[in-house]
Amino acid sequence: MKTRLLKATVNVLCLGIMLMLPTHSFGQAVYGSIIGTVSDPQGATVPGAKVIVTNTAQASKTEITTNESGNYSATHLIPGNYDVRFEAPGFKAQEKKSVTVFADTSARVDSQFQVGQTSETVEVTAEAPDLKTDRADVAQLFTEKQVKELPIFNRNFSEFQLLTPGTQRFGWSHASSENPQGSIHLTNNGQPFSGTGFQLDGTDNQDPILGIIVINPTLESTTEVKITTQNFDAEFGQATAGLVTSQTKSGSNALHGSAFWFRRSDVLQARDPFSQRVADPITGKFIPDNLWNNFGGSVGGPIIKDKLFFFGDYQGNRRKTGNSVRTSVPTDLVRSTCLNAASTICDLSEYFVANGAANQIYYPGTVTPVVSAVVSPTTGVGNNVFTKAAGVAGTCNPGANTCVLADPMVALLNLVPAPNGSGTAAGTQQNYTAGGTGGFDDNAYDIRGDFNATSNLHVFGRWSEVRFTLSGPPLFGADAGGFGFGEGGFAGTSKTKNQSLATGIDYAFNTNLLTDVRVGFLHYNVNVNPLGVQPLRPPLLVCPG
Repeated sequence: MKTRLLKATVNVLCLGIMLMLPTHSFGQAVYGSIIGTVSDPQGATVPGAKVIVTNTAQASKTEITTNESGNYSATHLIPGNYDVRFEAPGFKAQEKKSVTVFADTSARVDSQFQVGQTSETVEVTAEAPDLKTDRADVAQLFTEKQVKELPIFNRNFSEFQLLTPGTQRFGWSHASSENPQGSIHLTNNGQPFSGTGFQLDGTDNQDPILGIIVINPTLESTTEVKITTQNFDAEFGQATAGLVTSQTKSGSNALHGSAFWFRRSDVLQARDPFSQRVADPITGKFIPDNLWNNFGGSVGGPIIKDKLFFFGDYQGNRRKTGNSVRTSVPTDLVRSTCLNAASTICDLSEYFVANGAANQIYYPGTVTPVVSAVVSPTTGVGNNVFTKAAGVAGTCNPGANTCVLADPMVALLNLVPAPNGSGTAAGTQQNYTAGGTGGFDDNAYDIRGDFNATSNLHVFGRWSEVRFTLSGPPLFGADAGGFGFGEGGFAGTSKTKNQSLATGIDYAFNTNLLTDVRVGFLHYNVNVNPLGVQPLRPPLLVCPG
């Protein structure tokens, strides 16, 4: 399947004309805000007070003034920590440090001046958090520390949805060949999984056909996650059940990086006494090779101090998925009679019972059928029972407990192995066990740049790509097929390449007029060859003479 989604999420020159709304000028998806009210010692508001908002990592500053009502709003702030300083003539300066800003949220920081000189500074320490009064959405926020340190099995970003009230996981999911990124399927407040929207850096991150996340962000690249389950803003109207927005990290003035490695294998696993009771004849192991190896790292820092920053990360996965299966194959009696070159008669007596009900063989309907009076979908009684005498290819005689197989059936039987266990139902069922291992590798990387051209102009761009290679040998080989030993029982090969681009420019003309332009590109490309069969190609053109 190949889906190209070019959504120029040009939040359509969202000339965020927020005229006359200095108190509630929110950022969209990518940005956050700091809002508040400045008052004097008697509680009266202070218009014209200077508010300086400083990004602690990049040292970029935003300067604004309070309006006639003493309110201020610092918008279009990239997620991170900020110091907020308040100044006004005749009052001591006040400073609130390490205010955390999330995307699509507003942090409220109020200030009450004390009489004194502006050269004096009062540092405001911890305060009781205010009730959220600026918006009505119901959301769960995960900080960079939580994203990095919560024990998420397989380090799958989409698992964070399960930590949100009102969510429940489905009992099924898309095949691993179409969903190698491991996007989980869940209901959100009873709504179908396809109604949950996904955004990465403010651009779409959802396949419109499968309804799942396309780029599953690496945990090293994620600075925050917001999962909204009710009352999300109108700009996210494409989502009907919930919204998952995530932001990637940007660089800072300090060079920083990380490295990680996680590994699990079959060495410490317990074996299944039913499907893993027979040791592999070559390796001698009861449990097939099983490996989950996750490694990578990140690095970020300045290109031009206080102006231009970069961030990049890489994550690799090397997986060997071991599977064991218990199934049914033709018995030794069937093989010895059907594959005997001296006779074309197959003895199926082990599969028949005296009354011709259970384990009987039925014919779809062109060889002189005898239709029973009673129809049973369970045993097949009422379908067309073979009654024609033996000696003609493709027919059976239940009375004589014999059948004649056509040549293609004999060829197929040659591809199926003999039983290797006693099985059930007199050895006719669950008489074969086998194990095997499939490969599942992926490589993912992200590159991001941020440019603080001026205090009013900010530009960012991010490119993400992840490639998956999934393979699994079938139980009976490529010719006969059967259960696959790849991830989730997959048999064949699957190659996937997912790509995502996000870029945006925001410019503040003044405190009342802002622009925000954002463009996104999403590419979801899956190429599946079931059983490893290569697609047919047309013959070369041969010219006469």
